[in-house]
Amino acid sequence: MSPRHHQTGLTRARSGAVAGPTFPLPNHSGRAVHWRGVQTWWQRVASLCQSLWARWSRATPEHLRRGRLGERAARGHLRRAGLKFLTANFRSPRGEIDLVFRDGDCLVFVEVKTRSSEDWTRPAAAVDADKRRRLSLAALDYLKLLGHPRVPVRFDIVEVLLESGRVREVRHLPNAFALTAPYRYG
Repeated sequence: MSPRHHQTGLTRARSGAVAGPTFPLPNHSGRAVHWRGVQTWWQRVASLCQSLWARWSRATPEHLRRGRLGERAARGHLRRAGLKFLTANFRSPRGEIDLVFRDGDCLVFVEVKTRSSEDWTRPAAAVDADKRRRLSLAALDYLKLLGHPRVPVRFDIVEVLLESGRVREVRHLPNAFALTAPYRYG
């Protein structure tokens, strides 16, 4: 290699195309190792991220991917309806709330139900008494974190229907149920 090529750090392949940098790098044997074929740290990180993403996306069960798709669709639908998004997937030891919004001065706790078909029942029918109790307890935990603000609260259900992996319909059922007995707020 000519000194000029060494200064630029480029070599030419037989076809005349640039083959890549050849900066000599020391190795443990004392000989120079050329840059070609050596990954930089960011290339290794990018490769690792890609492989983890591929493994994660394959490992994520289909019902969880549908649930995430439904929550994104519900969030967008409620934002377009004028509600202000506050948080998603609030977890407490006593339950989980999918979405929390503000509608004027009212705090809205939203349960999202995503289904690929309505052959048996409507998605909202899955919010039974036990689920309503767990949502109520999680909502009380959320209100406790806020310092028990004096605001009205309501519980909504959003049904998301999928067809061929895409959102077909979004239905918003405002004030679907009240805080379950014996719990009260306000």
